[in-house]
Amino acid sequence: QVQLVESGGGLVQPGGSLRLSCTASGSITRINAMGWYRQAPGKQREWVASITHPNGGTTYYADDSMKGRFTISRDSTKNTVYLQMLNLKPEDTAVFYCNADITTPDLALRGYWGQGIQVTVSS
Repeated sequence: QVQLVESGGGLVQPGGSLRLSCTASGSITRINAMGWYRQAPGKQREWVASITHPNGGTTYYADDSMKGRFTISRDSTKNTVYLQMLNLKPEDTAVFYCNADITTPDLALRGYWGQGIQVTVSS
């Protein structure tokens, strides 16, 4: 079994910052790409950012606005991916989900999701 657990969400005022964390645990042979998605009320889930395997650790962002305010990083020693969010706006309010492509001991490569964590940006 593989689990992804997010933390670090909450309520923040516009212009504030939050750092989300997501840690993978369980029967893991290798963690490949990791990423963050979000789903705002009444909208579809959308991709936010991804980071490739730690050798290189190339980062990708959904658009320039996120690239300028969000930073994705990972600590492979802790099986953890982070999303540092600065200058948060009310439109960033959403449930944020962690995603990881993980190879398990049976050599299967599957995508796994966290349970989601609420981020609310409001005054």
